[in-house]
Amino acid sequence: MRLSVVDVGSNTVRLVVADAEGGVPLPVHTAKWKLRLSEHIDPGGRIPDEAVRQLVEAVTAAGKTAHRWGAAGPLAFATAVVRNAPNRQEVLRTVRAQTGVQLCTLPGEVEAELTFLGARRWMGWRSGPLALLDIGGGSLEVAFGRGRLPDFVASLPLGANRLTQEFLAGQPLPSPEAMKALRRRIRHQLRDVAARVRWEGPRTAAATSRTFQQLARLCGAAPGRHGPFVERELHRTELRRGMERLAALPAAERHRLPGISAPRAAQSLAGAVVGHTAMTLTGLKSVTICPWAIREGVLLRHIEDGGAWWAEVSTQGGDDTPSGAGAVPLRIATPAR
Repeated sequence: MRLSVVDVGSNTVRLVVADAEGGVPLPVHTAKWKLRLSEHIDPGGRIPDEAVRQLVEAVTAAGKTAHRWGAAGPLAFATAVVRNAPNRQEVLRTVRAQTGVQLCTLPGEVEAELTFLGARRWMGWRSGPLALLDIGGGSLEVAFGRGRLPDFVASLPLGANRLTQEFLAGQPLPSPEAMKALRRRIRHQLRDVAARVRWEGPRTAAATSRTFQQLARLCGAAPGRHGPFVERELHRTELRRGMERLAALPAAERHRLPGISAPRAAQSLAGAVVGHTAMTLTGLKSVTICPWAIREGVLLRHIEDGGAWWAEVSTQGGDDTPSGAGAVPLRIATPAR
């Protein structure tokens, strides 16, 4: 069985085509299209027509690529940049009508649950009680669990791009006042979630997302070309030093630092502040960088629970669900049957 998944994020549209024999999604082809949707939304968060047109082109190309590699129609979802857009319903309907791909948005808590599943499968049962941090462009997902699925999840409006636009945009160098306000926002949003993680006392912590991968590289982790099986850790003390290096440079020059890509240079500082604050408040001294995240979680859930679960979970973020930009409350995950 060959499956495919399409992930529409703040910066890119990513496709993974994988073989699902033996219960493990083994990638046979990956592709990405750089759209940088987050840079094109208007001040109210609306996705303009030209950006929608580019999104349609990228999803069309992804669908054709998946078909060319022998996969069925992709399991396609969009993250916070589309989920929180006032014209989300229009965007989803346009993409579906013009591409034939059933693009949906998932609630933030479902994203956290699927990301946790991917991390759990990668880290293995030996990791024990597991905490998860995932920094996206629009939101931060936090999860904790002892089993296959998390015991609780939270989705918070603390994405790296979102906070950059709100606190750091237009400044050659971040002002002390802006940095103080940024930290205050993060601490306020994370307070209750962090207290729950500290109370649970995880044995292991995993961090996913390109933001964490790039921050780990900045702090001395092995480059991506060494492959996914090289162990990579990010220590809180090293992240603080990396955060200081980022803050000392204008956004346009941060891509010169190890691991920081030009498209993500502007939001790298906000991502570092979110990561460091989250680790501090939760009491995590280090996190393991996990290469499996939400896309692998979607594939794993499809393999393990069959296709019916996708039809159900994808409707939770359907056309009639309010988008909302606030935090998703802590939730006890429903165990899979």
